[in-house]
Amino acid sequence: MKITDGKAVQIDYTLKNDAGQVLDSSEGRQPLAYLHGAGNIIPGLEQALEGRETGDTLSVSIPPEQGYGERKEDMVMTADPAQFPNPDMVKLGARFQLQTDEGRYLATVVGVTADAVKLDLNHPLAGETLHFDVEVMDVQEASEEEIAHGHVHAGHEH
Repeated sequence: MKITDGKAVQIDYTLKNDAGQVLDSSEGRQPLAYLHGAGNIIPGLEQALEGRETGDTLSVSIPPEQGYGERKEDMVMTADPAQFPNPDMVKLGARFQLQTDEGRYLATVVGVTADAVKLDLNHPLAGETLHFDVEVMDVQEASEEEIAHGHVHAGHEH
């Protein structure tokens, strides 16, 4: 069965950056299950998987505009340390979930002074070319419920 919109797909993958450093992998875990065509994975990877079948392997490089987007400097902001409920948690590299008028963001602390916390709301992989090695483990029809919900449910029969 070919991967097309509305299919429940399972993939094993390894994600590397330009330097060849492994950023993420399904190795040692369950394959990643997603609903094809529902925007569950980055657009470039979804396009590369279109039409593939169980057992197919591929290596694909995804440019930032088809991954997590380009870095945007206007997504770096300064906050008052008093806005944080637990000031001891505000350290370089710490991540916080923020709710803004534009939506929910994962913010990374990139600077801390006595009167300011510098937050980067860009995705940590924004601006990166992503290199995936993928093996298609399974392709099945998604259930009506999975399609209605827009994602594959845990325990999808395979």
